[in-house]
Amino acid sequence: MPAPAGAGGGKILPPENQGKGVTADAPAGSSAALLCVMAKRADFLKAASARRQGTNGFLLQARDRADGGQTVRVGFTASKKIGNAVLRNRAKRRLRALAREVLSARARPGWDYVLVARPEATVTRPYSDLCTDLEQALQSVHRVKS
Repeated sequence: MPAPAGAGGGKILPPENQGKGVTADAPAGSSAALLCVMAKRADFLKAASARRQGTNGFLLQARDRADGGQTVRVGFTASKKIGNAVLRNRAKRRLRALAREVLSARARPGWDYVLVARPEATVTRPYSDLCTDLEQALQSVHRVKS
């Protein structure tokens, strides 16, 4: 009798160790930050009460955790104002791609970032414009207040 699919080769994590957040390691020799996906509501609320910068494609919320950690945590929000599930998922996919491309290189260690999708704009705006928006938003958020 053949073994069931997935048996034997892969290690299965117990339920208490699953879903604890996804981390992506930076390639060896790069200056990219370690990204970790936020999952707790309290973390999103703390980021919402900190610095924010609106762009044409999305809203960036950011806060310095001041814990001395080297990880960069990122969260994604797409409310029902975006549209149906297909559009919300598309918006979140685009925001995740932005985070991988731009945040991994330009984010500051020890900071939390939340990317909030905007109705219509996040899904329809050209990807290159979204990248430019995120770079400008990061500069604005990290500008020293005088």
